[in-house]
Amino acid sequence: MTTTPPTGMSPMNPITEDDIADFLANTPDFFERHAQLLAAVQLNSPHSHRAVSLQERQAEMLRDKIKGLEGRIMEMIRNGTENMILIDKLHHWACELFETPLEERPFVATDKIAAQFAVPQVALKLWRLDARYASQPYAQDISDDVKTYADALTAPYVGANTGVAAVQWLEHPAQAASVAVVALRRAKGEPAFGLLVLASPDSQRFHSHIGTDFLSRLAELSSAALLRLQPLTI
Repeated sequence: MTTTPPTGMSPMNPITEDDIADFLANTPDFFERHAQLLAAVQLNSPHSHRAVSLQERQAEMLRDKIKGLEGRIMEMIRNGTENMILIDKLHHWACELFETPLEERPFVATDKIAAQFAVPQVALKLWRLDARYASQPYAQDISDDVKTYADALTAPYVGANTGVAAVQWLEHPAQAASVAVVALRRAKGEPAFGLLVLASPDSQRFHSHIGTDFLSRLAELSSAALLRLQPLTI
């Protein structure tokens, strides 16, 4: 049986590897007519460094692909499990916070964040509060610069401690190698009424490439729990 040679093949145009690959890709029945080649072709195995048949090499490639897919599936399962654990912790934290008497919520919010999520240092400050809470520690020592910074913080800041003034609220600010800073507000686009600071001596704990969805949810829940500390007319 005569097989049509690849296009452009002539004594003046030597056959290239691309020509052969093109031919085989466009002639799927070639190995059906020349089945003996499947066993005759020998390739080097990257695993055993010995010559194997084309069929064996294909089987090895499939095993490698399956192994890679299994690894990805296991990683997805691990990530899913970790996410569920994090969601459960966030849920438990939120339940405890909303069950706490109003005037104690700022203290419980920071204490439970530190405990539930193993954050070494946490600080929280609130402003524009009802007069009943104006003397509380969480309403003291808040500069206008910090309030302006909070208003401009439309997304959580995560990264190195670059000297954000709010870091000084921490018990040990010099030990804050990386920080996460989130603003508290009634709704998106409104002025902030608080700032939550999380810090770690580990420079990689809060870095600029991590996702901020969790921190955004933490800010939303904190805002909802602490809104009633403000005057009802606001």
